[in-house]
Amino acid sequence: MDRFSTKGAAFWMMMAAAWPALAQQPAGLDAIYPSLDALYLDLHRNPELSNQEEKTAAKMAAQLRASGYEVTEKIGGNGVVGVLKNGAGPTVMIRTDMDALPVKEQTKLAYASTVTVRDKAGNTVPVMHACGHDIHMASWAGAAALLAKSKDQWHGTLVFIGQPAEETVNGANDMVRDGLLTRFPKPDVVLGIHDTNFIPAGVVGIVPGPASAASNSVDITFYGKGGHGAYPHATVDPLLIAARTVVTLQSIVAREINPFDPAVVTVGTFHGGTKRNIISDEAKIELTVRSYKPEVQKHLLESITRIAKAEAAAGGAPREPLVVIDPKEATEVVINDVALAGQLEAALKRQMGEAKVKQIAPTPASEDFGVYGRVAGVPSIQLRVGAIEPGLFAQAQAAGTVLPSPHSPFFAPDREPTIRAGVSALTFAALELFQHPVSKASH
Repeated sequence: MDRFSTKGAAFWMMMAAAWPALAQQPAGLDAIYPSLDALYLDLHRNPELSNQEEKTAAKMAAQLRASGYEVTEKIGGNGVVGVLKNGAGPTVMIRTDMDALPVKEQTKLAYASTVTVRDKAGNTVPVMHACGHDIHMASWAGAAALLAKSKDQWHGTLVFIGQPAEETVNGANDMVRDGLLTRFPKPDVVLGIHDTNFIPAGVVGIVPGPASAASNSVDITFYGKGGHGAYPHATVDPLLIAARTVVTLQSIVAREINPFDPAVVTVGTFHGGTKRNIISDEAKIELTVRSYKPEVQKHLLESITRIAKAEAAAGGAPREPLVVIDPKEATEVVINDVALAGQLEAALKRQMGEAKVKQIAPTPASEDFGVYGRVAGVPSIQLRVGAIEPGLFAQAQAAGTVLPSPHSPFFAPDREPTIRAGVSALTFAALELFQHPVSKASH
């Protein structure tokens, strides 16, 4: 990507100046946009955490019913499924995620979230749609409405799904286990979107092949021998062992992984001790691990375990550390079908304009979207939708700065062009796949 080049900055400045003239969108979007904007503002002000999305799911179900879909709720928890049949033809599944994050919003927007709730551990936490799932839902609802109004342009079956618990990466599997692919029409193709700060609002990004990284959650508990902080020689300090481990873990990617294989090992939390003059007998760190290849993933996890045990032994720990790799917080690589990506890139460029659709790089962030296509054995693709005001994006490129991304408390999508692009991308993509169904032989 040319995100930080002078040439790229000049291009996006020119695009920002010409933006209104480039807009190409589905018929009827102008008429429904005010309702989508109202829905977005409501969702943003009232976010719900993973597995707590009851009110959000009810709103999504109401949107589908209003557009004439046959709706079933409580699939895999708070999941929503809407089915619209329109004669013989392919089945196109379109997914949105619904959950928010335990983040305190700091955007200073008039509609910023001030919600706090109790999480599953009983802690009171702030909640924010810091990943843009409210953008996804508004775009999804818009596409559902426009496709329902244009049944003369397609034949087949639409399956719109509202997925809970994406942020804890268990929602897709929960819906599949609850019969998503057996109780409802099985898809021939699966579509989704995700907003991004890597392209400006109004632009759709295409990532052929691997698009989002595999992730693993690793918890490591170190054991020591507690005592008085004034007598460290009479203790074994687990905080010191954990600290050394944090540093040594960074050598895995730097010295053990091929530089051409993307990989991330991040220590996100460090817990230990109760008082400054007490040496604790336990310390715990929590990691997130990202990779794109199974063999790299295996190497990372084995190395983490090896280093944790070696540092504990070097520090004289009375027992080996407890290393827990949580299978419930693990995702596979999201792989966008290459042939499908090429087909939709060409179709979206025809409909939205060459300047509004571009190939972009994959992300080290993780998703469970890929579960649907993999389990169903069908091609799938998650399109990217730019979320940053074009002028601001151009300025950031010129300055060589990175704007707030999803999961930041400052992430604030430029809502109207972002939602319009999301609706357009999903609607045009679905129409393309009804009019030119994917060939199973070529995928």
